Amino acid sequence: MQARGFARIAAMAMAVAAPLAIAPAATAAATATVYYSSAGAPDYLAQIDQGAANWNAAVTDVKLVKNDGSATVVFHEVNSGGSYTQTDGHGNGDVYLDTSQVAEGYDPTRIAAHELGHNLGLPDHYEGPCTELMSGHGPGTSCRNANPDSAEAAKVQQLWENGFRVEGTRVTTTVY
Repeated sequence: MQARGFARIAAMAMAVAAPLAIAPAATAAATATVYYSSAGAPDYLAQIDQGAANWNAAVTDVKLVKNDGSATVVFHEVNSGGSYTQTDGHGNGDVYLDTSQVAEGYDPTRIAAHELGHNLGLPDHYEGPCTELMSGHGPGTSCRNANPDSAEAAKVQQLWENGFRVEGTRVTTTVY
């Protein structure tokens, strides 16, 4: 009698456990994290943080997180030559934010967000309208849009859906 009781309990346990064992596991895409440092551009800390926040609001496959101690995207403040990025487009790069460009009237939050877009893999499109973040300085100083449009966000999502960033890789390409 006792053996049959254990057999019945074991059979019931198998019946309960079996559906759990064969149920497909939910797969969630991992979000890649790109760390940035704004310490080298002390006059634009809030604008850089806002540019990163704008990208974080637009995409889910990659997140920009401020970490001045361990960053792969590093902002620098310069005073000539225009703002630009040296990047591999995989979340590794140096951003040069030109204070003279800001003095001319270009929006520093737009500049920061635009340059972060290069670090996320996007090219320039200077012919684009102000609604395109990657149109950069093309629309002129009156353009204050610092948010990626839906096509730009979709491209970053596509690039980063499988963890686009190559850890520890730094190939320098200059993008103006």
